[in-house]
Amino acid sequence: MSNQQQPRRVRDLGIVVGARPPGVLNAITDVPGVRVGHTTIVDAPRLHTGVTAIVPDALGATRRSLPCGLFVGNGFGKLIGATQVVELGAIETPILLTATLSAFRAADALVTHVLATPGHEETRTLNPVVGETNDGRLSDIRARPVTEAHVLAALGGATSGLPGEGCVGAGTGTMAPGFKGGIGTSSRRVGDWTVGALVQSNFSGTLTVRGVPIMPDDGAVPVAATSSASAAAGRGATGDAPADPRQPEGNSCMIVVATDAPLDARQLGRVARRAVFAMARVGSDFAGGSGDYALAFSTADTPSSDREAPGRVDDGDLDPVFVATTEAVEEALLNSLFMATTTVGHRGTATAVPHDLVLDRLRAAGVLPQPWAAGPAS
Repeated sequence: MSNQQQPRRVRDLGIVVGARPPGVLNAITDVPGVRVGHTTIVDAPRLHTGVTAIVPDALGATRRSLPCGLFVGNGFGKLIGATQVVELGAIETPILLTATLSAFRAADALVTHVLATPGHEETRTLNPVVGETNDGRLSDIRARPVTEAHVLAALGGATSGLPGEGCVGAGTGTMAPGFKGGIGTSSRRVGDWTVGALVQSNFSGTLTVRGVPIMPDDGAVPVAATSSASAAAGRGATGDAPADPRQPEGNSCMIVVATDAPLDARQLGRVARRAVFAMARVGSDFAGGSGDYALAFSTADTPSSDREAPGRVDDGDLDPVFVATTEAVEEALLNSLFMATTTVGHRGTATAVPHDLVLDRLRAAGVLPQPWAAGPAS
């Protein structure tokens, strides 16, 4: 693979996931009123980390919460605010993503941010929502470099444009099935509604693209290097073999789904399940040490949690939303890898997915057409 490979979204490479149409940007920001901001922290090779903020504008002085569902694929994580989301089915703040040991400082900064906004002059309780994955192989996670200023910058800089992907924000130091991971996003249209997804990929497994496994140890892809100290620190449970240096330490994934479909918290919980299920499509092995979470929220003014409430989507009509969610998350996960670049980090190196190799494999498998070739001269 050439180190000069340019990051490209999978759709730009001709890899199309599913049949439903994407939104204009093919991003979570296609959902009206949803903005995304990043703060990226790089001091190579020691620090590769950051903060990503998902900001729903529907939260404000006149609306203090939005319906939200949570699904936990595996709970080896530190999702701050999770129990209240489960109990009340709502979020009260923007959603932040960052590195594991920086999540707690990020939560405090998020509280500072929200308390300073109009309508919160008398607030006495608040539930900040902060997700994380462990970027400790590529970044000195113990340094906890994320500060309040970094968090406020991500929140303040959030825009409705196409979010940065790959090695940005909370994805700067992450890894995913054998390669460099990161932030990815995608969206799908469902009639008049939009379903958008943003992911922070940092999980283990064998990368799978449109059903075709992409093996990082076939000689075509450089094996990630680690220092002898990191190899010793990464020995398995028996102590007789080092952990695979191509896999992340945290084996985690954070997925945020946004929609303007009028869904209640129970229905959004069903949507969140499908978001985690989509990880299997790209080869996650759902390791026991993984923190795999999906949050799904709606910006619609849902009239009631009453199943018969007018304006609310009937459960029998949710299948298109489920399909849209699965497709958007699968494509977002692939974008998180294909938009990432090779990173030399604190305790090793993560190699970017080689685009040409993947395209060759997909063509060989009949998933993509063979490139046009000229016939014999007449």
